[in-house]
Amino acid sequence: MPRVTSKKAEKKEGKKAEAKPVNPAPKNISTTHHWHQPHHYPHCKISASLYFSLFIVHVNAGRCKRLPFWSLFLCIFFHFSSFPLFPRKARAFIRLQATPATAHPHSIPVKKHSASIFPSSFSILHIIQATGFDSARRRWTRHRKLSMASLRLNSGESCLLFLFLSAFAAEISTCLGSKVYVVYMGSARNEEPDESVWRDHQMLASVHSGRMEEAQASHLYSYRHGFRGFAAKITDQQASEIAKMPGVVSVFPNTKRKLHTTHSWDFMGLVGEETMEIPGYSTKNQVNVIVGFIDTGIWPESPSFSDEGMPPVPAKWKGQCQSGEAFNVSSCNKKLIGARFYVSGYEAEEDMTSKVTFKSPRDSSGHGSHTASTAVGRYVQNMNYNGLAAGGARGGAPMARVAVYKTCWDSGCYDVDLLAAFDDAIKDGVNILSLSLGPDAPQGDYFNDAISLGSFHATSHGILVVASAGNDGNVASATNLAPWMITVAASSTDRDIISDIMLQNGANFTGASLSVLEMNTSARIIPASEAYAGYFTPYQSSFCLESSLSRAKAKGKILVCQHSGSYTESKMEKSVVVKEAGGVGMILIDNADKDVAIPFVIPSAIVGKGTGRKILSYINNTRKPMSRIFSAKTVWGDHPAPRIAAFSSKGPNYITPEILKPDIAAPGLNILAAWSPAVAKMQFNILSGTSMSCPHVAGIATLIKAVHPTWSPSAIKSAIMTTATMLDKKRKPITVDPNGRRGSPFDFGSGFVSPTRVLSPGLVYDAQPDDYKAFLCSIGYDDKKLRLLTRDNSTCDPRPASATELNYPSIVVPRLKDEISVTRTVTNVGEPRSTYEAMVSHPRGINVTVVPRRLVFERYGQKISFTVKFKVAAPTEGYRFGFLAWRNKKLLVTSPLVVRRVSSPSDMGLI
Repeated sequence: MPRVTSKKAEKKEGKKAEAKPVNPAPKNISTTHHWHQPHHYPHCKISASLYFSLFIVHVNAGRCKRLPFWSLFLCIFFHFSSFPLFPRKARAFIRLQATPATAHPHSIPVKKHSASIFPSSFSILHIIQATGFDSARRRWTRHRKLSMASLRLNSGESCLLFLFLSAFAAEISTCLGSKVYVVYMGSARNEEPDESVWRDHQMLASVHSGRMEEAQASHLYSYRHGFRGFAAKITDQQASEIAKMPGVVSVFPNTKRKLHTTHSWDFMGLVGEETMEIPGYSTKNQVNVIVGFIDTGIWPESPSFSDEGMPPVPAKWKGQCQSGEAFNVSSCNKKLIGARFYVSGYEAEEDMTSKVTFKSPRDSSGHGSHTASTAVGRYVQNMNYNGLAAGGARGGAPMARVAVYKTCWDSGCYDVDLLAAFDDAIKDGVNILSLSLGPDAPQGDYFNDAISLGSFHATSHGILVVASAGNDGNVASATNLAPWMITVAASSTDRDIISDIMLQNGANFTGASLSVLEMNTSARIIPASEAYAGYFTPYQSSFCLESSLSRAKAKGKILVCQHSGSYTESKMEKSVVVKEAGGVGMILIDNADKDVAIPFVIPSAIVGKGTGRKILSYINNTRKPMSRIFSAKTVWGDHPAPRIAAFSSKGPNYITPEILKPDIAAPGLNILAAWSPAVAKMQFNILSGTSMSCPHVAGIATLIKAVHPTWSPSAIKSAIMTTATMLDKKRKPITVDPNGRRGSPFDFGSGFVSPTRVLSPGLVYDAQPDDYKAFLCSIGYDDKKLRLLTRDNSTCDPRPASATELNYPSIVVPRLKDEISVTRTVTNVGEPRSTYEAMVSHPRGINVTVVPRRLVFERYGQKISFTVKFKVAAPTEGYRFGFLAWRNKKLLVTSPLVVRRVSSPSDMGLI
């Protein structure tokens, strides 16, 4: 995990001291810490005799945010006073050592030293090191003999100094040891908001020795609308005590989530500029559908969020437009009807950095504006990125309303802020929630995960939650795994943005790029390893690391660089390194084969491992190899489409393998949408990721909600899943980048979304809150824990069914020994009198029997159950895939079948 580093002040002679590592920052972050004191941080109750040391902590670290700012002045007072509570020699010693360093108080490991002026093993050097006084330590070393000779303390004085320093170490350890926790207490009760806050303060006071002032100061949020709980800054010990209290379901730390970072709607078959009408249906009711986005905020002036021609805001809306930096009430309109921001959890963990970060709902990164416009943006003529992908663009439901909940800042999104956004969204009256973010894989337990927890209560209030699967790309790496949300994988469209690479021997290749720069003539091409500089090895230089390239060797040449596939490794930064070394072009070999276009600063292109090997072979077998890289261009129909993107996270479900994840695939590769001009002064940008596929499904869900406003979240989800296709546009099985292998439900769930079919699914697999309660019982929840979650008299069946029995639109049997029967129930949402017959594609080596094979419906809304029996027919290894489809003359209702046979207890693992 990366560590934040800080530099000490320059010495008088102008030399800089070596930087020391400090406490770990959250993953993939580099932050600079400044003194900042939000009103909600708890105070450290420190006696007057310790304020001198607190002054050192203030100056030295700026990290103990539990201290009120006024304590600084008291520190200064005691610093310059006679300090009567200490013996004279002790005062002299402390002042002698009071030269603070800028490293974090915990940056220097405690070591044992033989010299000590205490009658105990707790030495002065322990305290000096534990508090980061590195310069004092060196001074102590230089004056060791002097100190030992002159600072002779009598037993009373040394005892007093020992007690002071011991108390100081204990107080500072407590102060610095606190961190933000979420205390989750299940469904919301029928109580007044003020009463909820009072109860939270009472619980906190009980772990603060009854001190209400400290309890109130440690409190960050109360969650009281959609569910109950609170967030507070407490120690690990206090968190452990609260976890044992009655009514507490779980207590977990404030984890940071990361963002999972147009022609696509035409590609999926939705045409039109504003109406996005589907033949045979009217979607004009989308003006009454409110879509919430938990993301990085919004750029309200973007033409994608114009309210021209829109009717008044729906009367059901209960939200607000929150003012802040460069954002006021007038920033909202009849399109953008609500905007809030949440920063307490972020500020409690790290300081606001020097980057452009509006402390308001305004978007400084572009991600939130991009996702919102993809889902529900208005029609914009001639949207393009530097001339690429030009044309009209709009979201899936352009007339729907937008509500923004900004929880994500420069470095990510913290749990306590996410839960506050969920809580407000439930109260405000949103219909759909879109979250293009998630945890790192592997994901934790559902009710120790803010998104799973928040979406559970949102779903219980009739809100469909759509979330991205993640960009890890590996097997079992999918996140946002809860069955009550819909999880989206990423695919391509039939549009690619590429640059041509021409070798002098006549060979031509293409690579992904957004660079509109072009080489006028051919140039020498060399591996970057040949341009190594200084102390860098050729291997290190092959990755084009900063300062690793020799200008004398790289000038005027095209360099072939390597990319490991790590998200901490910037592809664009490599082009900057090559440019600074004098290179005129770059070919980047992506060893992870995640074919994502990047806006490079010089003519550049990304190629996969196979193409990279061919280019390097040409270089190694040619006396004077030459090449030329052309400007990026837009091409259509060159590759099979859709195909699953290499970066898209895959199944099976790490937590509950009986639930298929991801659920569906949608376009997420090279998506053009709105952007924040705060970043590179651009109005539009092209991005790739499951962050981009998620809002496509949110837009489609909005259209379903417009046409079928009474449908439950699970019914909408079922309609999206059972109408999807497993075939590409040429009617061949969907493939997966980079090697073109045949895809499976672990890649795309039920398949690629088909928005023209979702409004008439015929049958839906509906699930109500009670079904999710039974699911929780099946995975180990007992009556007590279930009642804590639901705050009612719910009970678990003495012999709970398997998790496979949840009425889900797909069926997964991860541990089939011999045979098993699974029950599903479908609801007729098509023609009142209709008949469906079963059609089965058997997983290899497995016999599948459906009873009954014919479903006859007499009325709309009628429910019929059926049983699917799986029986081993032949030895098989690993997962096998098939499908079950209910077919009538017009419709096909399809569910993927995923089965894994196990022959012994040792085979019972996930994969």
